[in-house]
Order: sequence, then structure tokens, then C-alpha cells
Amino acid sequence: MTDRDLHIEPERKPKPRRADARTLRQAALSYLQRYQSSKANLRRVLRQRLDRALLAYGPERTAGPEDIEVILDEYETAGLIDDSRYAENMADIWFHRGESVRAISARLSRKGVSSAVIEAAVGALKQNNPAADLQAAIALVRRRRLGPLRNPDKRADYFQKDLGVLARAGFTYHLARRVLEAGDALALDDLLEEALAR
Repeated sequence: MTDRDLHIEPERKPKPRRADARTLRQAALSYLQRYQSSKANLRRVLRQRLDRALLAYGPERTAGPEDIEVILDEYETAGLIDDSRYAENMADIWFHRGESVRAISARLSRKGVSSAVIEAAVGALKQNNPAADLQAAIALVRRRRLGPLRNPDKRADYFQKDLGVLARAGFTYHLARRVLEAGDALALDDLLEEALAR
């Protein structure tokens, strides 16, 4: 075997796509067809694409940040981007997956949604679900089969781990403990009924 036989070619990354105004507009539309997005999040996606193209082709052959703003304004005017609708939809999805109101607010903030829009979305969520955090915690316990839904012989062994799962989802220690200490699935329903009856 010779040195030539041992030579390995490095993997070549494909060149990024061009980023003129037309291709950025197409990329934005394609992204919105696949995902819900806030205006700030779509700006970040387009900006990343633009940055990769700038490195590959140089500024004279790519669009500029001002082109991204024009696209965002057009899409917002056309109703393709609506931060209020996005915040309400995502808050509802995350709530039903078992995230606390606090975690939902933090996620929306990371997506670039303004605090006023977050407050409105979270307010609507709380109004429609009076015991929102308890409902979300129970949904998470059901989805992940934690605490009362575990094999009774294993519950004590996994109690701390289950507490950690609920804590990372944004629930308080008191609420997490209350849900995890429920006797079984029916006891979870009773907890919720009690909270809603208040």
C-alpha cells in the first residue's frame, strides 16, 4: 500500500444557493408553507441564508438586509406572517403538549414575539383554561407516562427523574409534586375537577 492509497479526499460541502431578492422571497414562502413562524424568526432564517450566500458569492451578487425587510413587510401585509396568530397557535400547541405558561412565554420570547403579543396569547390561554398549569402538567404526565401512570413498583425509583421532567417544562415544585403524588389516572382527573370547581 502506498501513501497515495491512504490519501482521503476531504468532503466538499455544496455551495450555498444564491440569495437574490427573488430566491429569498421563494425561500421565505417555502419556509412558511412548512412551518408557522413569527416575523423575527423568519428574519433570522432568511438572514442565515443571506449570510451563507455572502460568504460564497460576495456582496455584489447577493441581496441585502433591506431586501429581507421588504419581503417581511410584504408577507405581513398579505397576512402570511401574523405574530398574534402565531403566538396563539403555538401557545395552544405547546400547552396541549404539556408546557407550563411560563415555559410557553419563554419560548415565544425566544422566537422574537413582542412581550405585548405574548401577554395577549398567554392571557387568552389562561382565560380558556382556568387551571392552565395543572392541565398542562397532567397532559405532560399522561403523554410521557410519568408518576401515577408508571408501574406502581417503579414509581418511587423514578420520582426524582419525573420531578425533573416537570421542572424543565416550567412547573413549580409544589405543582409537580401534587401531580406526581396522585394515586392513578383517575386521581389526576379528580385533581383537575377540584381545581376547575374552585
